[in-house]
Amino acid sequence: MSKKRSVIYAVLAATVVLAGCSGKEILTDPVETAEEAHQEQEITLWTFPVGNWGNLTSVSGLITSFQREYPGIRVNVECLTYDDGDEKIEEAIKKGNAPDLVFEGPERLVADWGARGLLVDLSDLWDSDVAGGIYENIRKACRHSDGAYYEFPVCMTAHCMAINYDLFQEAGALQYIDQETHSWTTEDFVKAVDVLYDYTQKRSGVIYCKNQGGDQGTRALVNNLYGGTFTDEDHSVYTIDTEENKKALRLLKDLKGIEFDPDMSAKDEITQFCNEELAMTFCWNASIEITQIVNNPELDFDIFPMTFPVSEGEPRLQGGIWGFGIFDNGDEGRIQAAKTLIRYMTEKDSSYKRAVLTSSFWPVRDMDEVYENDLFMTEYSMFMQYMGDYYQITPGWVEAREGWWKMLQKIGAGEEIDKAVEDFPR
Repeated sequence: MSKKRSVIYAVLAATVVLAGCSGKEILTDPVETAEEAHQEQEITLWTFPVGNWGNLTSVSGLITSFQREYPGIRVNVECLTYDDGDEKIEEAIKKGNAPDLVFEGPERLVADWGARGLLVDLSDLWDSDVAGGIYENIRKACRHSDGAYYEFPVCMTAHCMAINYDLFQEAGALQYIDQETHSWTTEDFVKAVDVLYDYTQKRSGVIYCKNQGGDQGTRALVNNLYGGTFTDEDHSVYTIDTEENKKALRLLKDLKGIEFDPDMSAKDEITQFCNEELAMTFCWNASIEITQIVNNPELDFDIFPMTFPVSEGEPRLQGGIWGFGIFDNGDEGRIQAAKTLIRYMTEKDSSYKRAVLTSSFWPVRDMDEVYENDLFMTEYSMFMQYMGDYYQITPGWVEAREGWWKMLQKIGAGEEIDKAVEDFPR
């Protein structure tokens, strides 16, 4: 491991420890409009694994601080995984006991549960001065076409990919990446894979498609290679069947060293990359690297985050946005208690900073010194400039997302690309 990376990891380790510590964070201006929330209420918060928002200890620390200010509100927390989290929530919905709060992104909160009329409109939360400072592209992603806001955001990131720097160096493939900008061209991507293949690295990368987990990586790879898009600019139709996208799929299918694997999940792909079985991963971001550093003591090579390769212009990285949504369980007291928790986590800078640090991502509004003197997060912050269009709120997103990985499975099984693309749901 390089000295540079060792220093970054040392600083990161300290950051992770601090982020997990609990402390008293008092909201100095309690919300006057949520009278019911000050009475005895018991609510549930289910969180997907967004950084340490998927760690029960870390989330409990945040909730403990909240309950010091609002002792009458008891919050029961359950941490979900992306393997079965959707199934658990759907089962809870069927049984009439959906969680009060969910911490996730617009593709679920806005385009799915919100669109189905299951969530509370949070427009009143968006009337605050703090909400006025949220970036416009984030605001748009949290608002449904019916005018309702089904999410109040906390953090964001731009997903990227990563390479095994040591292996690239040994194979002579570093010449094909721009180490200063962490970027490369499609032509150089192909050359690098060829060099790695000749170096005996027969599996450089895998198009994983067992399920929808991590599918932002494979979509960004395909869209960037030749300038394709996933939807139109108005987010009204899906544009998978363009020549740019089909050209990219053909390249990946024909390139020695890249394989389609219908039995591999994104989680499996990350594991194989960290075990040095793959030269690159298409499912990466700062939070994933932090998790691997903390949980994988055997990790002993230099990970180098990269943009996806492009034929021309700048890369467009798939953005991630995460925040709170509230299920409408018909109990106004619980709804107000849930809104009180959201206000506590987002309105005061000190508590909001802790919420962002727990995610290992970036704030959705201007905030200074969130990652001051943090070399690791400074490195990843460069990718935020490449955050592309947030198209996951396009109508039919649930069907399109399923159609994407099933389409990749068909290609991996040998189906002609034109036919597989043609069958993609519009």
